[in-house]
Amino acid sequence: MGYKNNNTGYREGLLENRSIIKKNNYAILTHDGLVNNVVPGFENTRISILGSPRMGASFSDFIAEFEKNGKNTLGFGGPGIETFVYVIKGNLIVADEAGNKDALTTGGYAFFPVDEKMYFENGQTETTEAFLYQRKYEPLAGYQAHKVIGNKDSVQPIEYEGMKDVLLWDLLPTDDLGFDMNFHILSFSPGASHGYIETHYQEHGAYLLSGKGMYNLDNNWYPVQKGDYIFMAAYTPQAAYATDREEPLTYVYSKDANRNPGV
Repeated sequence: MGYKNNNTGYREGLLENRSIIKKNNYAILTHDGLVNNVVPGFENTRISILGSPRMGASFSDFIAEFEKNGKNTLGFGGPGIETFVYVIKGNLIVADEAGNKDALTTGGYAFFPVDEKMYFENGQTETTEAFLYQRKYEPLAGYQAHKVIGNKDSVQPIEYEGMKDVLLWDLLPTDDLGFDMNFHILSFSPGASHGYIETHYQEHGAYLLSGKGMYNLDNNWYPVQKGDYIFMAAYTPQAAYATDREEPLTYVYSKDANRNPGV
């Protein structure tokens, strides 16, 4: 079954899909096969757990569909946890523990620093889809992260490593050591690619917002498309080609940052 694509019951063909899991290395999760999880606090919401520590990640990612009257009144996050939400489509009201509310429309996002819970409410009768993230915060003496509310359309993209057909949006401050992670959007025009296969300390959780492509994970190439989720562990070689004839290959993704790896 796949709760995201509403394929249930027997298939006409073989049981197969494109998902692949290499724990502690990389993973691709497609809509086909995702199940509807029960996560305490979410009501009238279809939610599926994507990346998690059980996969080898230092964070947890979710894809959530807030239906009519969908909400979370218990709070998302908790002691020692930082959180992020990105609205893929719709209108989501995000509130803090003091009752301050922000309405996030398509492309809107919110980051709450450690110990500040998020509360959600669907701001429309139609379904609102959102990508959620939570992670244990790594404190750094003398620095502290702060709440961020924004929208992708208000962020000026930059050319990724000087390539005019690859654009990067930085959603959180990149020069503030209070932040131990960041969120970005990377978009490849049809035919564009990374300039090289990246191999680095940071890990990623990425949700594909549009397009189709081929993704290199640990020097294996896989087809990917809108709606897929990709986990990339630390030091996993990675790169992408955009193969759609019309839409760019675009994804929103997390990256740990600004910390000494230790010994």
